[in-house]
Amino acid sequence: MSRSGGRRTRTADNTGLIPILARKVREVEAAAQRGKVAPANRTKFLVVALLMREERAGIKSDATLSDSERAEQLKRLDGIASILARTAARDTSLIALLENDAALSPAAKKLRREYLEDAGYDVPDDEPDAPLPTATVVPPELAERQVVPTSVKSRQLANPFMAPDLTPAKPHGVGRLSNWELLGPLYRAFEYGAGGTAASMDLPEAPTIDRLSPPGHELMVHQSRFLQSVQAGHRTFLLADEPGLGKTAQSLLAASVADAYPLLAVVPNVVKMNWAREVEIWTPHRRATVVHGDGETLDAFADVVVVNYEVLDRHLSWLGTMGFRGMVVDEAHFIKNMSSLRSRNVLALADRIRHTAPGGNPLMMALTGTPLINDVDDFRAIWQFLGWIDGAKPTPVLMERLEEVGLTPADAGFFAEAREAVIDMGIVRRRKIDVAADLPSKRIVDLPVELDDDLGRTIREAERELAARLVTRYRRLIAARAAQRGDEVDELPDDDLMRLVARQELEDTKATEQGLNVFTMVRQIGTAKAGLAADYAAQLARSVGKVVFFAKHIDVMDAAEELFARRELKTVSIRGDQSATLRQREIDAFNNDPDVSVAVCSLTAAGVGLNLQAASNVVLAELSWTAAEQTQAIDRVHRIGQAEPVTAWRIIAAQTIDTRIAELIDSKQGLAARALDGSDVEVGSSDSVQLDALVSLLRSALSD
Repeated sequence: MSRSGGRRTRTADNTGLIPILARKVREVEAAAQRGKVAPANRTKFLVVALLMREERAGIKSDATLSDSERAEQLKRLDGIASILARTAARDTSLIALLENDAALSPAAKKLRREYLEDAGYDVPDDEPDAPLPTATVVPPELAERQVVPTSVKSRQLANPFMAPDLTPAKPHGVGRLSNWELLGPLYRAFEYGAGGTAASMDLPEAPTIDRLSPPGHELMVHQSRFLQSVQAGHRTFLLADEPGLGKTAQSLLAASVADAYPLLAVVPNVVKMNWAREVEIWTPHRRATVVHGDGETLDAFADVVVVNYEVLDRHLSWLGTMGFRGMVVDEAHFIKNMSSLRSRNVLALADRIRHTAPGGNPLMMALTGTPLINDVDDFRAIWQFLGWIDGAKPTPVLMERLEEVGLTPADAGFFAEAREAVIDMGIVRRRKIDVAADLPSKRIVDLPVELDDDLGRTIREAERELAARLVTRYRRLIAARAAQRGDEVDELPDDDLMRLVARQELEDTKATEQGLNVFTMVRQIGTAKAGLAADYAAQLARSVGKVVFFAKHIDVMDAAEELFARRELKTVSIRGDQSATLRQREIDAFNNDPDVSVAVCSLTAAGVGLNLQAASNVVLAELSWTAAEQTQAIDRVHRIGQAEPVTAWRIIAAQTIDTRIAELIDSKQGLAARALDGSDVEVGSSDSVQLDALVSLLRSALSD
């Protein structure tokens, strides 16, 4: 929609369009604070958002403005954008009106004209409709932050057209519940209508033969039953299994069963590398790509796109155009605050996918062990993500189920029946204790994390420097041996010489105890992992209760305790410098005080002689140099009196020597398994983990 006559001079007084928009948006904000926004104020909200975008574009292109004048006007528009965002957070049905492609009704066009004329613009009487801009999920305040990776541009050029979903919306007639306010009763149904039954939908029986998982990775019964529901055509799930029951694997195989590719996974930063790894394990025929920073390493042709919440706001513009057939939100309680930008971004993308997924009926999964943290209103964002509610009312598909109940909130029995109706929409909740027969009594789960900050880059550079030093030593030995024998230098790696170089490196390290060596490097890795490991432990504590957090170094323990304090999680600390009395007091508090969530323990000082079986989850923030030390730490929880299967989560720094050390520790477990438990597992080298780690580093450097 064009304007003629140009702009009036912009000054700091109350003339021009911006003051008008500021007054109008405050009127809408006041209405939202009083309650639901009426249709007239919704129209006003839409017009303010539209004119704000137009005015911003005009200011940026106005060559008559000085830099200071332009900055001042843009700052005032930013204030209007903030009020729009706050208002939309109060009434989430307004979020759609912020999109660039929001349709203008005749009333909105008339109101827009009035505002422009009041601001001194000349608007033609027969002003034609402007072409609709490209649809987007980007709110105005994030427009300037958007990035489009090169790989995405290539994908768009390869397939510039995406067929729209022309399936007509299913009409919904007027029923007995049409005039009832239903969200409040539905929330109360989960508070008061349980009747002793678990909030989990009926699932089909597991098939006799597992035909879905790849060889060597068998599904457990509870996982197979979930996938049978997907096989039967169900497409929206709140998968609320406790941690350790394989929600990631279930969601990835569900995407395979539903052919929901490309699939978008929005996950916390601490698990995004693990998601890529799980794709390789459970669906090896599919490719995953992880969005880092501005996405320059992105493979836009991959089947699964993994993006973490922290960088999502930079990638909304292109994510909304990819034609995703499915979306997974991991740790979905992260979006419970409807007023947060994180929540609005996720919900806008979900709405886009539901309306544009080729073929319709996309696979939508919210994964969380703790869907409720504060109160039942925490369901609101998750239900909206899944398409069960729309703002303040159920969507037609849920309304149809509620109508089938045949009751209203005034009738006896409504709460229990309504609760079951919502559960049947796709709530699945299993606890460890419920599926204990499926689980081993103790298992170790590796959680790879990406060290993509400055410290991570420093660590990788140090690893390359150490490898180069080992290569130099090795080549000197090779050259010396060749000279002694009168032979030419052999380019093939020599295992004996590599071990000799590694032993020399270890001896020099022990002699000097300074500078760059394998011990200082592993300690740096532990420090870099501290925040990520503590963050994951905090998530577990919120999900399943008590957690034992093990670390080798005091600075890692200190960093973890600081994060737990910021998360308002009560902790106890078990360290080597404590008296026996203080230590026992901390142990008793962890086992008996329900308010204590985490025991922060020294791997060496707390690895033996302690009973911490009040928890069934262990986080190993740093790796030990011995398999026995790791086993002893886990067995503080896995011992007589433990009622649940135990899961130990090892935090592994991806693309560093940390990964190789974890593999070596596991290989050392084979000796005890073979000698004492009758296992036929292959036994690894009898050398120390440090020596084998250096040999592995040298071998890798020689092969580059």
